[in-house]
Amino acid sequence: MDERAEAIGFLGLGEMGGPMVANLLRAGYRVHVFDLLPERVALCRERGAVAADGVAGITHCPVVMASLPSSESFVSVATGTLLPQARRGQIVVDLGTTAPPETRRLAAAFAERGAALLDVPVSGGPGGAERADLYMFAGGDEVALEQVRPMLTAIGGADRFTYCGPSGAGQVVKGVNQLMMGLGNAAYLEALAFGVRAGVDVAVIEHAIGANGRWRADFNRTAAEVVAGGGTGVGVKFRELPYFLREARERGVPLPLTEALHAFCERGERVTIDDHRPAPSFWHELLQNRDR
Repeated sequence: MDERAEAIGFLGLGEMGGPMVANLLRAGYRVHVFDLLPERVALCRERGAVAADGVAGITHCPVVMASLPSSESFVSVATGTLLPQARRGQIVVDLGTTAPPETRRLAAAFAERGAALLDVPVSGGPGGAERADLYMFAGGDEVALEQVRPMLTAIGGADRFTYCGPSGAGQVVKGVNQLMMGLGNAAYLEALAFGVRAGVDVAVIEHAIGANGRWRADFNRTAAEVVAGGGTGVGVKFRELPYFLREARERGVPLPLTEALHAFCERGERVTIDDHRPAPSFWHELLQNRDR
């Protein structure tokens, strides 16, 4: 059978999942979709997708993909519905960010039923999803991965697709990506806060440091956001840090900076939005006068 004639089940139609489904439809795949928000399902149906009646309505598909907002949400759906309905030869693809230990545990459980769970978290944001231009970090069984590679490249392109290793390796590499960005932003915000709390205007700091050189340019981007009034919203990947701290602890890998960053923010007020959820702001916390 032509691979494009086979149905793909797709869960999660938000800022990332909706454009991913559109890319699959443009590539000629039949896609059955479900999301908790009916308006998202309706939009995909207008584009040519088939609306499923609940999560169970897509478990008949030979390939099931999920783009869910958190590790907890994917684990819940996988454990409660996808795994009990899994059958031999089925391939489940987690496109979201999930704690690596959970990925490995679930992959083993799917394998016991003759199915495969692949972890293929992505980076590039909604814009990258709309352009089919994403970093894709793939982990899991290589044979299963090759079966769905054309579908994945339809979603995110082939240029930044990387096979990272066995189950969980994709999530680990996504962790490297998240820690790189989160700790980088945190370092720049902390440096700015030192100057601001010592009495220097942030705009003066931005001008003085300049943008020549790689790290200076990165610093200036963060400083410019603060000068423009957006410092509270500069993210440090707070919501996902526990996924990778758990992996590090289980492997005995020290992550002292990440531990300190998460602990510092965890005690803070939820004054910004991270992935549609209330979250603390590292910048806001740095400017507070309180004992830590």
